[in-house]
Amino acid sequence: MLNKIKTPKDLKKISETELPQLCDEIRQTLIQKISVTGGHLGPNLGVVELTTALHYVFNAPVDKIVFDVSHQIYVHKMLTGRARAFTDPKHYHDVNGFSNPNESPYDLFTLGHTSTALSLACGLAKARDLQKQKHHVVAIIGDGSLSGGQAYEALNNIAEQGGNIIVIVNDNEMSIAENHGGYYRNLAQLRASNGQAENNFFRALGLDYIYEPNGNDVHALVNTLTKVKDCTTPTVVHVHTVKGFGYEPAMRNPEAFHFTAPFDLTTGQTNPNNSVNYVQITSEYLTAHMRQDRCLLTVTAGTPQAIGFNASARQQVQPQFVDVGIAEEHAVAFIAGAAKGGAHPIFGVQGSFLQRSFDQLHQDLSLDHNPATLLLFGDHAHGMGGATHNGFYDIVELGNIPNLIYLAPISKQSYLQMLEWSIAQNAHSVAIRVPDAVIDDPLPIKKFTINARIISQGAQVAIIAVGSAFPLAQKVVSELQNKGLNPTLVDPVCVSQLDEKLLTAIAKNHQLVITIEEGALQGGFGQKVAAYYGDTNIKVHNFGFSKGLTQDFIPADLLKQNGLTVANITKYVLTHC
Repeated sequence: MLNKIKTPKDLKKISETELPQLCDEIRQTLIQKISVTGGHLGPNLGVVELTTALHYVFNAPVDKIVFDVSHQIYVHKMLTGRARAFTDPKHYHDVNGFSNPNESPYDLFTLGHTSTALSLACGLAKARDLQKQKHHVVAIIGDGSLSGGQAYEALNNIAEQGGNIIVIVNDNEMSIAENHGGYYRNLAQLRASNGQAENNFFRALGLDYIYEPNGNDVHALVNTLTKVKDCTTPTVVHVHTVKGFGYEPAMRNPEAFHFTAPFDLTTGQTNPNNSVNYVQITSEYLTAHMRQDRCLLTVTAGTPQAIGFNASARQQVQPQFVDVGIAEEHAVAFIAGAAKGGAHPIFGVQGSFLQRSFDQLHQDLSLDHNPATLLLFGDHAHGMGGATHNGFYDIVELGNIPNLIYLAPISKQSYLQMLEWSIAQNAHSVAIRVPDAVIDDPLPIKKFTINARIISQGAQVAIIAVGSAFPLAQKVVSELQNKGLNPTLVDPVCVSQLDEKLLTAIAKNHQLVITIEEGALQGGFGQKVAAYYGDTNIKVHNFGFSKGLTQDFIPADLLKQNGLTVANITKYVLTHC
């Protein structure tokens, strides 16, 4: 049945009595594919019936349907001409995991960060009304995404704007992990009262409200959506669904199956990864130190496992572990306040998510030198990837904020020393660019300072390698030594300022300086070095990523395309030295 659906028009040819069969087929297709490729399983299993009902009732792409975050968009893709990417293993990688207008006109926006769908829908409705058009606008937002401040801002504006805007609140009682906060107590009251609780956040804002308790019953959803389809005032449809519905391992452990690696269909087990990584190193360090320092506070914005704190680990360190929800702006201002009050806060976050808190990094954190620590994960070629999730612009963004010290460790030892130093000091706001590969430091570090380090002294050529690029630089140095050159290898340590004393010393017996960074070239660390040497005879060449919003990529291919390979860098040095 699924393979016959090329557009939602084909879906509408199916009788409503056949929809449960179609949903079962979609669900089994999802489980089968994701068991092979990995991906967002739990969120998609929970909205199989909801997405099917949406396309059965509404008329996309004339009607505008916006999925918040879009990690629950696989079913939508199946029903809008892309089913083959889920049913045929040869085409499993034809589509990416998020909303992408380059794939289909049914995907309105490139989406990957949370709490934006309501604002986008509000804007779509305003444009429709200005042009006196008559189509419907629907936004689907998960309960976890409602913790983001932008969602509140948009709901406030939607209530003021009026008109046909339908907000679907997909309430599965989960974000990535469990939800926290007063708002969720109100959702629980509404669920318990079948939507009749006197306290109703949505009605308090002036929005119409309807509760649908059977969020995994396609018939109930078709009936409810048909009722509200032609509403003339903004309406919230509060739908209670089950994350991971239909696959017992995902229902039993919804946090683990929010996003999963390939797994065994029968057991739900993934292949264990026994290699040491920085997530594990970080959680072990912080857990141990929180026991010794009652003022040490670890903070996450809705992604606790991204910094190594599963449910058991979180419980062990309460109340020194805080999940503020998917609210990065609040998280940064929160740790600034905690630092001002005498705590030692650590905020662990995926680097690309921190973009959302640029103003708070400037105003609340750094302006007053509040001594909080940010740990940025995934800001390298082997991070999460995709246009919405790559962390290639962090040095450009954080490296130029006054009063913020941005550190780039090259090894496990340098990382832990930076973390220990940052927690102990009270003079600076600090961010640490957590590297990719876990390697031992080539030199013993007796006492940490933010000054650059010469790892190996040479002449003629100096190679300055930032953080995750250091193993590549080591290989380049080895290859050049085989070719008869003896380069100087430098760890810059800090990427928000230059060690001018060391750079001046390098100029005395070097003619060529190479910088390597797994980040954006324009405005990056290498260009700071080039600007410093601008009025000298030192030739500088920067290796990094060219400007662009990189879509899905294979790390090795991305590095090669941007010239970050041993062969290419070695060739450049030999040609220009």
